[in-house]
Amino acid sequence: MTGGTVIDHEEAGAVRPLTLAWVSRQLDVGERVVGTEALHGGITAEMRQLTIGTRDGGTRRLVLRSFVDPYFVEHAEDLLNREADSLALLTGTDVTVPGLVAVDATAEQCEYPSLLMSHLPGRTVLDDKELEARVPLLARQLVTIHAVRPADRPQVYKAWTTADAVVPPLGAEQVAWAAAADVIRKPAPRYEGRFLHRDFQPGNVLFDVSPSSTAGPRITGVVDWVQTSWGPPDLDVAHCSSNLALLHGPAWGLRFAEAYEEAGGVLAATANERLYWRLLDALAFAADAEWVARPWRRAGRAELTTRAVEERLDAYVAALLDAPG
Repeated sequence: MTGGTVIDHEEAGAVRPLTLAWVSRQLDVGERVVGTEALHGGITAEMRQLTIGTRDGGTRRLVLRSFVDPYFVEHAEDLLNREADSLALLTGTDVTVPGLVAVDATAEQCEYPSLLMSHLPGRTVLDDKELEARVPLLARQLVTIHAVRPADRPQVYKAWTTADAVVPPLGAEQVAWAAAADVIRKPAPRYEGRFLHRDFQPGNVLFDVSPSSTAGPRITGVVDWVQTSWGPPDLDVAHCSSNLALLHGPAWGLRFAEAYEEAGGVLAATANERLYWRLLDALAFAADAEWVARPWRRAGRAELTTRAVEERLDAYVAALLDAPG
């Protein structure tokens, strides 16, 4: 939830020459890139799936992330190194992540800062089908992430908005938004820190939803670790809740916190503390409705216009203020 322009993946084109040469140097002897495909749904980077021809005539797949927007290029060294560290940390744990292949965080060899990783099976699921089954899976996955105890903590979380920066969407209930801004104007509650994904939401979770599966959906991996932070579990819960509220309606935003606790997660002790974290995240979407809505539409949710997302955000903020502790 930081500024920047939305990448036009439709015009992203093939992998650029210097980057392609860099990728080729990371491959095993006798391997080569034989195909590229743009991956859609991401917001901040160009994402491409690379098909690698192997020595025995088979293929394998890798994923390339490249920051091309000037804002993210400026911050790429921190973001990509943070992701590289997270992938290395989580490999072999109960959290399934891509394997790190290589990183060029300062574009010393590539046209743009880039990270190369292994490909995970599964796909993101953003529609309403089987949502009731997926929400508990998301909650259990987040509890597992928060159980990670790194030897070296990542940076402390950064808030993505402030009370004075909040601008209510057009037509929003002004009294409610003023009250919400006043909540986050107060000092942040004290918390017991945990390892956070910091952008945990349906767009960064891969599912196996094959029709042949009789067991229902299952998570195959979690991606996009560039925002990894140290902070309150409530903040990760709040971010996923906000996304669910905008994708599927305010009731699902409220439901996710319940699911997290049902999965064994521990949230802040008081209702006021929990409200602070949820509003701190939700209010940040006011400036970024189109930024998040555009990739959702590209992924098939054509009804999620900017206006529709803003209306859901307004309803969700009101629901948070009205919800019992």
